[in-house]
Amino acid sequence: MTIPRMQLVLSENWTMTGGRADLPTVVRWAREAEDAGFDSVMISEHIVLGPDAGANGVMGNPRDYALPGNQDPYTPWPNSLILLSAIAAVTDRLRLAASAVIAPLRHPLLLARELGTLDLLSEGRLMVLPNVSWSRDEYAALGVPFTRRGKLLDEHLEIWAKLWGPSPVSHESEYYSFQDVYFEPKAHHLDGPRLCFGGAGMHDAMVRRIVRYGHAFNPLGKVKPEEMQTLKEAMAAAGRDVADLEMIGGTRAVFPDDSSCADLAQALDPIPEQMAQGFTTFCIKPSQFTDDPDGVGEFCREVMRRVGTLTA
Repeated sequence: MTIPRMQLVLSENWTMTGGRADLPTVVRWAREAEDAGFDSVMISEHIVLGPDAGANGVMGNPRDYALPGNQDPYTPWPNSLILLSAIAAVTDRLRLAASAVIAPLRHPLLLARELGTLDLLSEGRLMVLPNVSWSRDEYAALGVPFTRRGKLLDEHLEIWAKLWGPSPVSHESEYYSFQDVYFEPKAHHLDGPRLCFGGAGMHDAMVRRIVRYGHAFNPLGKVKPEEMQTLKEAMAAAGRDVADLEMIGGTRAVFPDDSSCADLAQALDPIPEQMAQGFTTFCIKPSQFTDDPDGVGEFCREVMRRVGTLTA
């Protein structure tokens, strides 16, 4: 069995830095992850949070993943693309996963410029998971209609595809209209940064976006066999092979209580089973397993040792 790619989640690790957004330390963790043999790092985003961030009650263990409605509104969310740019500058081969970029909260020309520049800076190491997110308060604060967020994301994707092609580019719609814009330079790849799609459930819009634009699939939680069959058939109907998608799975920490770290071995155990299902890349968040900000490098090495043994 091939050793899988490991992806270090660098968002939501503030339990290791006293609740502060210690960004130089995050950049150091990325460098240490590359040295340990990790394939990539992931950084997610919010632009602002409102009261609905914790509408369902704040997570019991602060090391857990931030999900819709379970987080303190004071949770730090630094700009993911700027932070990934800093990481690109101190690494050589580490892939940079911008996950999730809430595309409808920006203008597509501006966001395409940012993504294309980071892709060039990193020489093609950028992977973007564009999504619509979940917070009505965040959309309201930025004056973007929450109920139209899916349509806005679709237009982003359509416009980006145009921009990666020849200039000039024009677009006319209810939301975004421009004529004869010259978009230079392009991204590193001729068809733009690698695009990943994912989230909860295999809904029709997600399948359509994966089939048309996707290079990778990163679901939230387990995917049902019938959902994978739906994706496989849709890809085949479009002349694509689902095997060409990078399949990104995860590790799920189980906390013994609300004040302790999880057991690493238990979290890694499902990896061989997921690999048998076609998954090749696996996400793991260090603060779920250690409280030591100076121990991330050793944590990454231990993950690679354990994964190598599990998949030997």
